[in-house]
Formats: sequence, structure tokens, C-alpha cells
Amino acid sequence: MTMSLFPKPTEMAHAWLKKVLVLGDQVIDATLGNGYDALFLAQCVGPEGRVHGFDVQEAALVASTQQMLRHGIVDEVYDWHLASHDKMEDYVDSPVKAVMFNLGYLPGADHAVMTSAVTTLAALEAAARLIVPGGLMTIVCYPGHAGGDREAEAVQSWASQQGQEWHVVHYAKRATKQAAPELIALQKKEVSR
Repeated sequence: MTMSLFPKPTEMAHAWLKKVLVLGDQVIDATLGNGYDALFLAQCVGPEGRVHGFDVQEAALVASTQQMLRHGIVDEVYDWHLASHDKMEDYVDSPVKAVMFNLGYLPGADHAVMTSAVTTLAALEAAARLIVPGGLMTIVCYPGHAGGDREAEAVQSWASQQGQEWHVVHYAKRATKQAAPELIALQKKEVSR
């Protein structure tokens, strides 16, 4: 078995976030899923930090809580919200250092319930308002499933228009047989004086 020199988009997102997050930061997992990103974020911000997590499926909140319990993360570190990611400003009213998106559907659940371009674009706008200068937004898109192509194209288009306030990076491993996941990362520019 050969090991790829190029990390998966989710691994690259974690690597970049490790460079900006410190203990005590407040962060958002906009799409909880099975809780892997939320766990990663909780480990980065520590017991002094706060992770807000969003998902429209109760199963995602349960799975994320189980992840935290298995790894000894106390519940004072996280707040789960049974709500769409585009509603994050209804629950989080203070600045955050990072927002992670892992788009698509909840693995192991109903694949008909998934993120969509409409709610994701609204969530990206909300995240952009919440993130502090120097903060990071990561978006992993999965263009290989029904609706995923349209959502990935919408996210790419939105990100390409953010150059004034953000540093934007697009990272993708090209697959030969099917569309591979893609990572779009945006770091909010520091305000120059």
C-alpha cells in the first residue's frame, strides 16, 4: 500500500486550523455530522474554549456528544444546536476564530437530508460576519453526489468573490473516476492601519 503525499481535504483543513487556533478560542462546526470536526475543534480550543455545533438531524447531535464523551471533553466546552447552519447568528452573537463546514449528508443516515447551495451560501455570509480578522473558514465540498455539484460550484463562486477581505485557497485532489472532495479555505485579512 502506498501512502499519498497529498492529504485529504479534511486533513488539510485540520492542519491549517491548527496554525490559527489557540486555547480559549470560540469556534463553530457548522455541520456536525458524526462529530469528528467538532472533536478536533474542542481539542484545539481546550476547556477554556467553546465549540458551537449545528446540524438539522438529532442523530448528528447524539453522535457528536458521544464523540466528546469518548474523548473526555466536558460539556461546558460545547453547545449543540438542532438548527440549520444558516441560522448560526441566531445562536452565536460573539466573534469566533474559525468556522468549519463539511458539506453534504450525514454518513450512515438519510442521504436525502443534505446541505444545499441556498442555505450554505447564507451560512457562509453569516460565518464571514462572525469571524475575527486572522480567523479561518474551511469548507469541504463533495461534488460527487446529487446536488453536490451545484453546491460546490456555488461555494467556489462565492469564495472567488471574497478577495477584498479574505485570502482564499482552493485545494483539491483530482480523481480519475469520480469527483473528489474539495477544500476551500478563507482567512480573514488583518485590518491594516
